Amino acid sequence: MSEKCVAPNPTVLDLWAVLATADELLKEVKTEVVSKPEQCTQKSKKGDLINAHYDGYLLDGSQFYCSRTDKAGHPQWFVLGVGQVIKGLDIGMMDMCAGEKRKITVPSDLAFGKNGKGPVPPNATVVFEVEVLSVSRGPRSMEAFTLIDLDQDRSLTKAEVTTTQSEVIQIGKKGLEREANKRVKKCFLKYK
Repeated sequence: MSEKCVAPNPTVLDLWAVLATADELLKEVKTEVVSKPEQCTQKSKKGDLINAHYDGYLLDGSQFYCSRTDKAGHPQWFVLGVGQVIKGLDIGMMDMCAGEKRKITVPSDLAFGKNGKGPVPPNATVVFEVEVLSVSRGPRSMEAFTLIDLDQDRSLTKAEVTTTQSEVIQIGKKGLEREANKRVKKCFLKYK
């Protein structure tokens, strides 16, 4: 007995699925590479420590944020992919190289949402011009991040990162000294 393949009539549920998919496409982060270095030794990934300048604009072109004027013009330090910046930037800044510049368009749901924030109105799509200055291996856990974030403001300053690096180096040196002392004692005990 042979069966015929018959295309089913579209249902309301089928049409809703198509519309939902189209709606999801409108919510995607759009990235445009403005410039990129010829050589890239390390691309950014979740958990990396990023140092970047970024400027935020509304679709009408009005600027609502500029890292070059905020915090005395210092670039921002943050860990990528852990929610220290808006979700759209966490997504749009993946796979960036130090020296790369991007224009990242972020839909409202992945930016400031239905409430907006400060000068950003509710349900606003925003555009960021981003320049990544450095990409380095960041803390691999939130516990490590919390230890580095000395003032607990959920962002890392250069001073916090530098202080932590210095402390790790000192701990490492002390650990090496202890190990060397153990080996020396062990060696001399053999010959007593």
